Amino acid sequence: MHVLRRTQLFWRRVGSKECERFAGRSYASIKRRSVLRQDVSQMPVNRFPMAKPNDTRVYVWGLAATGALGIQTSVKKQAKIFTDFVQHPSRLSFAEAHSVTDVATGYGFTIYVVKSLEGTALWGTGINTDGQLSFQKATGTHKKPIELVIYPAPIDLAGAKTNQEDIVQVAAGRAHLLALTNSGKVLALGNNAYGQCGRRIVHGEDYFSNPVVNTVTVDEPVQGVECGQDHSLLLTESGRIFSFGWSDDGQAGQGRYGLIDVPGPAEGDIKGEKIVKCSSSCDTILAINDKGELFGWGNSEYGQLGDVSQDSPQINSPRHLSFARECGKIVDIAAAGSYCLILNDQGDVFCWGYGILGLGPEVQHRPIPTRISSALFGRNEFNPNSRVVAIACGITHSAAVNDQQDLYMWGHNRYACLGLGHKNDQFFPLKVALNARVHKVACGIDHTVALCTAFV
Repeated sequence: MHVLRRTQLFWRRVGSKECERFAGRSYASIKRRSVLRQDVSQMPVNRFPMAKPNDTRVYVWGLAATGALGIQTSVKKQAKIFTDFVQHPSRLSFAEAHSVTDVATGYGFTIYVVKSLEGTALWGTGINTDGQLSFQKATGTHKKPIELVIYPAPIDLAGAKTNQEDIVQVAAGRAHLLALTNSGKVLALGNNAYGQCGRRIVHGEDYFSNPVVNTVTVDEPVQGVECGQDHSLLLTESGRIFSFGWSDDGQAGQGRYGLIDVPGPAEGDIKGEKIVKCSSSCDTILAINDKGELFGWGNSEYGQLGDVSQDSPQINSPRHLSFARECGKIVDIAAAGSYCLILNDQGDVFCWGYGILGLGPEVQHRPIPTRISSALFGRNEFNPNSRVVAIACGITHSAAVNDQQDLYMWGHNRYACLGLGHKNDQFFPLKVALNARVHKVACGIDHTVALCTAFV
């Protein structure tokens, strides 16, 4: 009663005009009803961009101190200790502004093939002590070349590549690179101390201050290139392999040892065979023909070449590796520093040699190809048809991509090159958390690069 009485006295004091003013006031409940009565067609709509099918993304991880990841644009930040390595896949900003079509990883540097309206070009980042990234210098009037490039820069191929030629593939070794054009021409750049660039060895040559782009000439068009540590392999359209460079372990496969600076055919058991792929990251070489048969040569100190290396661990001529017959038709290969991987047409991965093979912490050596469980690559009762479609490896770490375009990695986790968020070695294949579809993975010695497309 007292509350009602005070309310009546209040309205008598304020008068009729004030009552009308209070009566016209808008309250929150009225506001909400007016919002609901808005014209929906006039409301703003957030439009999220959709990636085009051919839009590529590049993710990098591993050792960043060499500049091979290309994620820093500041020299001061590059020198900070917390940027020495990247534990998780990091999206490369350079690839957001450029269309990257191929990628290769060397020893502390990375090479990109970039497509534009004017054609294709090579870009590189990382160590440049042997001129493998061509002559690079900072802005200004000085002409002193740069030994360490921390962000992708264009590689000068003036005089070696015409405007009508596009680069379709690139490969990188310890300190040299090969680039293949659509006309079948091969360009070589970087260290040539062992003839790995396919030109005459010049003792005391300064590769850093005077980089030379060499056009490698063979008898027929080339359709694929591959770099080992200090040797080079060219795969021709007819299925022949031409080689040159360091061959003290028989890497050239030409039936002799030593330095070879003139491209020549690797024959042996692959003579007359149509080779469709070859692989080498160090001093061991694997090759497969169109029938899915396996061949190998080079270093076999850890049993990478099986029984054919019983008499000598250095094989200088390609040999047929019969111990892989039980694996079925082989469709992909990867030769690491002390072990090898093969992939058959059923999507199964096999490993042998010495190292972290993917068979667990208790297994460091296998003399013959041993299958890695398919469940480790995503095959289970919910996805029984999952299969691996591509494999790759560096010196001591390995990668596999399945048909869902997911990436799995294992091996020695040097500078977090496995991208798993830590630096511990991984003894079984483990899926990498990567927000994209993986099309190609390139493994260096201490960093990894993945060429991807978006999910949407």
